[in-house]
Amino acid sequence: MRVVLQRSKYSKVTIDGKINGEIDKGLVILVGFTTGDDERIVDKMIDKIINLRIFEDENGLMNKSLIDENGEILNISQFTLYANTKKGRRPSFTYALNPDEAKKLYEYMNEAISKKGIKTATGIFGADMKVEIYNDGPVTIVIDSNEL
Repeated sequence: MRVVLQRSKYSKVTIDGKINGEIDKGLVILVGFTTGDDERIVDKMIDKIINLRIFEDENGLMNKSLIDENGEILNISQFTLYANTKKGRRPSFTYALNPDEAKKLYEYMNEAISKKGIKTATGIFGADMKVEIYNDGPVTIVIDSNEL
């Protein structure tokens, strides 16, 4: 599982010209799944994401987590995070988890985050989405479950 986190002041996802999800202060998560990912890995990644201290305290230091800030999450599925560009000019996506399994994990992830009391907005798995991110900082962090 691979995620790109972006600290955000405001973000939204639009599908077919209509806002599907939007958040105020919080995190935009771009998430991709690969072979071997399961609910246990998703739970570990959620714990890492919501407790990662990447929000500024009163001294301007990154000492606060999403939970500390009562922040929100905009979670966007993005299989392209597993693009393989080693050969040629067209990326291969053979490392991305098959869509049926990935959709189940994405839906599980959104439900698990919401159960923690965090407002969670989403895109639609597999849809053509337009994502607007008002990146705060900018702060952008990549987390791979292989590194946990």
